[in-house]
Amino acid sequence: MPQLTSLQSRLAGQIVTHARRSGWQPGHHLTEDSLLPVLGTSRTPIRAAMSWLEVNGVLEKRPNRGFFLKSLPQPQDEPESLEPEEGSDRVYLAIAMDRLAHRLPDAVSENELIRRYDLPRTQLRVILARITAEGWIERKPGRGWAFLPLIDTLEAYRESYRFRQMLEPAIVRAPEFRIDLAVVERLRIQQEAVLDSGYRTLSQIELFEINSRFHEALVEMGHNRFVTQALLRINQLRRIYEYGRAFDRQRIVRVCTEHLEILASLSDGDTIEAARRLEAHLESATIEKATQPERNAPDER
Repeated sequence: MPQLTSLQSRLAGQIVTHARRSGWQPGHHLTEDSLLPVLGTSRTPIRAAMSWLEVNGVLEKRPNRGFFLKSLPQPQDEPESLEPEEGSDRVYLAIAMDRLAHRLPDAVSENELIRRYDLPRTQLRVILARITAEGWIERKPGRGWAFLPLIDTLEAYRESYRFRQMLEPAIVRAPEFRIDLAVVERLRIQQEAVLDSGYRTLSQIELFEINSRFHEALVEMGHNRFVTQALLRINQLRRIYEYGRAFDRQRIVRVCTEHLEILASLSDGDTIEAARRLEAHLESATIEKATQPERNAPDER
């Protein structure tokens, strides 16, 4: 296979990073359409990056069905040809921290961001596509970009956790809640991987995604679209405030342990105990995070 171009190499790295952040397991179906808004480029280089990942054992191409995740490498085991996404992550976090500190106005132009962060327009557009997908910026009619409202004060942050305390355990106790053992097993594998070594190697962004998707997956088993959308929105709103909190890797160990206890109750079919453990988990998080100091500079580790 021809050597990857710089763009294709970067896209291959972004696909692997996106898969890891999203908690995808072997067998997950990847499509060009689903990757377009995440990568912010055209189909041709995405297709080339996916083909390269197939050759290197990350993806598997099935006849008439497309690409599926085969084996997701750990960061230290990634093929050397993958271009790291650390630069994009640093700029992404810098934008998040500047917005949180009100150093960026409500509306910005691409030229302003290019000058401020000293990066090419192609890279900026990839980052903006990522932020758009996360729900905290949108393109203005005509030209420019507008930031959307976020949780940006400690009081609002506390309120979001209190809201989650009322919402999440209630949906687990609801009569419509149905335990999906396949989902429970997928979450268990992911949480055990984080507990084993991921809490030391994954970035704060990746760990935020894994934690958010754990809670979203629980709520989705409640089969209530309004509750699901409410939690999705809360996670979007609190994202950059979380990035601004001091990052304690040992806390991740405690969080994963509590997550696994919740999953153990669900595996036993005990929704009452699962809801109780979830309630206690959110209560301890509310107390702990509400008193956690903020940091002043972005640091993905």
